[in-house]
Amino acid sequence: MWGLPFAGLLGSIALLPMLAPRFWHRRMAVVTAGWTLALLGPLAWVQGFGASGHMLLHAVLLEYLPFVTLLLALFVAGGGILIEGGPWGRPGGNTALLAIGTVLAGVMGTTGVSMVLIHPFLRANAHRRRKVHLVVFFIVLVANAGGATSPLGDPPLYLGFLRGVPFGWPLVHLALPLLALAGPLLAAFYVIDRRLEDGVALARQRLRLRGWANVGLVGVVVATVLVQGVWRPGEVGLLDVHIGAERLLGMLVFVGVVAVSLWVTPGAVRRGNLFSWEPMREVLVLFGGIFVTIAPVLAILAAVAGGMGQPGALAYFWLTGVLSAFLDNAPTYLIFFQLAGDDPAVLTGAMAPVLTAISAGAVFFGAVTYIGNAPNLMVRSIAAHRGIRMPGFFGYMLWSVALLLPVFLLQSWLFFL
Repeated sequence: MWGLPFAGLLGSIALLPMLAPRFWHRRMAVVTAGWTLALLGPLAWVQGFGASGHMLLHAVLLEYLPFVTLLLALFVAGGGILIEGGPWGRPGGNTALLAIGTVLAGVMGTTGVSMVLIHPFLRANAHRRRKVHLVVFFIVLVANAGGATSPLGDPPLYLGFLRGVPFGWPLVHLALPLLALAGPLLAAFYVIDRRLEDGVALARQRLRLRGWANVGLVGVVVATVLVQGVWRPGEVGLLDVHIGAERLLGMLVFVGVVAVSLWVTPGAVRRGNLFSWEPMREVLVLFGGIFVTIAPVLAILAAVAGGMGQPGALAYFWLTGVLSAFLDNAPTYLIFFQLAGDDPAVLTGAMAPVLTAISAGAVFFGAVTYIGNAPNLMVRSIAAHRGIRMPGFFGYMLWSVALLLPVFLLQSWLFFL
């Protein structure tokens, strides 16, 4: 029963854009607030306003605000970097950009590289009539899979880093699974892009980057995330919720990055990227409801997982993956990390195949749905803002499952049996 509000919110995200698009666009915040209150109200009735308020504060202060301030900083700074020219717009150049983005995602995070590259990618392909495949492959490779090589790349791996997994461990153990995914998908993209190529591409122009100050600001964000993993000055109590001082300072840095980026970025740069606040607004609203309503679902999942015994690497890969596709992949990773023993020395040593399976499932399956990873929704919204008729929740899943299921089976056979 306590999971119904989350299921209702997930169903609203999936169905209302198809059944009532105008209502959803105008009343998205109202629907999200309604499902949130559908959890908080009964919780206050059963356990008291104190328990309901504490759960809300815990979700907002410990989960939502650190998450959205980081996304906001990368969204604003990334939207202030204008890449002009380059070989993109043709199948070979488009494939090269996806490959570059997949590699860079491990360095500057899936959100950061997505916000930097999605604008030149779509601008270079503005002459195309059929562009949905461009966005789908971008979400799968750049906004998700590429983050597998470092704790900076994707939130689940960052949680592992905070729990004691060495910084370079993901690169050593996930590089080959990433190659097994990215190689076939890049080849498939080139074939599909050549087949769907139409229109007349713009003449090639010299590659140029504007907004260098924002490149430095993205670096500040990446450095701040890294420092949060190694510097622990203690906790601060806020309204009976204890939060690490490094996380508070990190949020202040992220807000400062937003302010500086808005101040130093010329208006022509943002206009060149067709910068709009709408994608960020959608993420702020929807993930606000998700972070609150998902709390009892994760508690139930933790209880069920505790009675599973000790499954093998293959089971960990699929269980972590399927749940990460529909829930928040970061806490899902943490639940299975704890189920596997919660000992980083053992998990990175004798049980390395299990941790590899958990990590791969959390990162790679994030591309299966729009809500599997935050950049998915942002990229979809940016594409829609540029006039691309993106598929709905289930339509996108048809694309993602068709592309990823064969690759997941290949990874299962190669690495987790």
